[in-house]
Amino acid sequence: QVQLLESGGGEVQSGGSLRLTCAASGSIFLNYHMGWYRQAPGKQREVVATISNGGTPNYADSVKGRFTISRDTDKNTVTLQMNSLKPEDTAVYYCHANPTWAAKQFGEDKPYWGQGTQVTVSS
Repeated sequence: QVQLLESGGGEVQSGGSLRLTCAASGSIFLNYHMGWYRQAPGKQREVVATISNGGTPNYADSVKGRFTISRDTDKNTVTLQMNSLKPEDTAVYYCHANPTWAAKQFGEDKPYWGQGTQVTVSS
């Protein structure tokens, strides 16, 4: 059982910065690709950024150059540094753990979600 706990959300003015942290229970980065998703009111949940179990990041086009995803394997945390925030970044942000292909072969086939943290960017 994997538990994910997000923190760091809040309200900031346009152009400001926030840093989100996802604390994972146990050492999961070897077997899971990690990611941040967001869901705005009335919209579908969308991927923001992911980091593979090998440490390779990927970003949605809408956040490239503004957001940075990273992880700390000693602390079992994944962070999302968000700079130059815009009102359209307003959403609930969720941490996500997706099992790797190798992990699935050993029965680790369930993805996990955190409870979400609200990010509000005012204009």
